[in-house]
Amino acid sequence: MKEKIEKLVIAVLIPLFFGQLSSLISRGGFEVYQTLEKTDVSPPAALFPIVWTVLYILMGISSFLIWESDKAERTRGLALYGLQLFLNFLWAPLFFRCGQVLEAFFLLILLLAVVTAMTFSFFRIRPAAGLLQLPYILWLLFAGYLNLSVFLQNGPVL
Repeated sequence: MKEKIEKLVIAVLIPLFFGQLSSLISRGGFEVYQTLEKTDVSPPAALFPIVWTVLYILMGISSFLIWESDKAERTRGLALYGLQLFLNFLWAPLFFRCGQVLEAFFLLILLLAVVTAMTFSFFRIRPAAGLLQLPYILWLLFAGYLNLSVFLQNGPVL
């Protein structure tokens, strides 16, 4: 039991680490973002780290459930998980640090496609693992809307 708990903690720490690292790399662009025109439904800046922390925890739990599975699709599911972590990591620096709003939007579309494929894969392996990804998909849809609205209201580069 102790070994499983340790694996679960590691599984949760991995996405939290990459999320934190991406945020640190992007830090300089957050001030610029505050000055931009945004849609009326854009949440307060303080909400973003809370939401992402919850999503990273859910990612970690679901990846643990997949890692513990003995189903053949496990390798594909974990490969998609790794790919989405990488794409997720790239988005914030691209958007905030580089100011490439339109490119970040297209990256977000790719991320959403990979996360959707991962979610279906996870669901086939362990339904609970797939269900844990639904808030992530919903948030990515909302983030896509926010990203696109920033582009439309402010132009392609911050």
